[in-house]
Amino acid sequence: MKLIKHISLILIVLTTSLASAQVSFEVKVSKKKLGVNERLRVDFEMNKDGDNFNPPDFQNFTVIGGPNQAVSTSWVNGKRSYKKTYSYFLSPKKRGSFSIKQATIEIDGEIYKTSPLTVVVTAAVNNPNAQNSPETIADDNIHLVAEVSNTNPYLNEAITVVYKLYVSPDTGVSNWREKDNPRYNDFWSQNIDIKNLKVQNGTYKGEDYRFVILRKTVLYPQKTGKLDIEPLSLDVTIEVPTNRRDIFGGRLMTQGHKTISAGSRTIHVKELPQAGKPADFTGAVGDFEFNVITSKSELNASESLQARVEVKGNGNLKLFELPKLTLPSSLEVYEPEHTENISTNLNGMQGGISDAYTIVPQYKGKYPIPSITFSYFDLKTKTYKRISSGEIVINVLDGPTNTTASDNNIASAENGKQPVVVNNNQFAYIKTNTSLTAIKPNHFFKSTGFWTGLLLPLLAIPLAIVIRKKKQDRDADVVGNKIRKADKLAKRYLSEAKKALGKKEAFYVSLEKALHNYLKAKLNLETSDLSKDKIENLLKSKHVEKSVVLEFVEILQNCELARYTPITNVEMQQDYEKSAQTITAIDKQFK
Repeated sequence: MKLIKHISLILIVLTTSLASAQVSFEVKVSKKKLGVNERLRVDFEMNKDGDNFNPPDFQNFTVIGGPNQAVSTSWVNGKRSYKKTYSYFLSPKKRGSFSIKQATIEIDGEIYKTSPLTVVVTAAVNNPNAQNSPETIADDNIHLVAEVSNTNPYLNEAITVVYKLYVSPDTGVSNWREKDNPRYNDFWSQNIDIKNLKVQNGTYKGEDYRFVILRKTVLYPQKTGKLDIEPLSLDVTIEVPTNRRDIFGGRLMTQGHKTISAGSRTIHVKELPQAGKPADFTGAVGDFEFNVITSKSELNASESLQARVEVKGNGNLKLFELPKLTLPSSLEVYEPEHTENISTNLNGMQGGISDAYTIVPQYKGKYPIPSITFSYFDLKTKTYKRISSGEIVINVLDGPTNTTASDNNIASAENGKQPVVVNNNQFAYIKTNTSLTAIKPNHFFKSTGFWTGLLLPLLAIPLAIVIRKKKQDRDADVVGNKIRKADKLAKRYLSEAKKALGKKEAFYVSLEKALHNYLKAKLNLETSDLSKDKIENLLKSKHVEKSVVLEFVEILQNCELARYTPITNVEMQQDYEKSAQTITAIDKQFK
């Protein structure tokens, strides 16, 4: 019996020692998925005391509490249970999927590590868990509110979101930073700058508060149906009163951090009505004016004018296309230059947009610019409106005559077509009778042509070598090639002006057009962009000497003034030669 008792005692001791030998070191989190405005508790637990605890680097979190240490020991049915815990309270810095990396500790001379753990941080939640928010004292004293001007707008109707931070009189805020910016999916958005934050007095849910406006955003919904505005989240440094008082009886304040969110907002976007929608409607919503304006109504052939299609008013100016001009084929038209002059405030976009067409008539006559229409949805009347520009006639007073034009000299896109006259003799040029003769045999072998064709390739080899050598020398001559290229461009653009030498009006029109076309080729500019200041600045930026730039601008000024002042043939020749020299100089210096 004594032997059995000894064996039982030995087994109990061995079992106890084996159980105690199983060391456990693990990490636990309060939740694996939380909002960016919530707190995360991380516990590192071990069943045996150790030394040199080394926590992980909480790279994507802010440590707002910890490490807190707790030890507990208990005996259950004669078995000892031990637990030691290191606790941290974390605040996420942003949204995403983040890893809680390994922690290490030394127990009985061995290093133990926890396993990595993944935590997902989502957008702010409306009701954060209070047990994860140590600064619950400020829950009822600080509020971030998103005020939406209209939760049921039409498609492409402007709405505003104003973010206000409300603080009760007994609570202070010393600093804040944005943790999570809202993403306005399916909206066109623009923030309105707030230069100075102004503290104002107001009420929140019937109680007195102070507030500041942190952000103003204008939104234009681009889809119909239910759209969500994601919340704005702030990390706020707060100052709340404590139960302690100073020697004068004043209540002492304590400082902490709190993440607050404006909460998500849902917008229900209405579709624009289908009844009465014009066929040319391109999505314009607001209150607009529409015009087509020409810079001239009378001019000569080869002179230019500008036709501007413009829309002004209040609405989604950046979100629709302007109607296109349809012009007669006898007019040379350049691609339009699009211009926007728009400002954005709490009422949405205001200002105007325009397309400027540069038009150059080629022939004498009257050219109609047909009427075009612009349609938009008027938010005030909830109806579609259609504005017509009216027809504009351009009178070309002087220039060559278009022989394909109609008798009344009114040019149109169709007047170049001529009726086809059927003639019975239209196929008379085709011979129907043949006259065949026999061909005498001709022996090519050993003839003059035979020997010429045989020896000519052999003789061409030295000639090809000489030509290739000269080409290599020419290609290596960088300066010479630049001069030859400049001369070629000068001759190309000035050829029309040279033909008109002696005819003052035609010469200076051609010369001005040649200079403009040269700049368009070199600087990739439209004709309407060619102001003298812009030409001067662009050429200087391309390292063209100042004297050459001033000479080029002076020639352009001469072209404008010469039409209205007496000019001799000698002066015209001088302007022509000066133009050629200036183009050559620009091309050599252009970088």
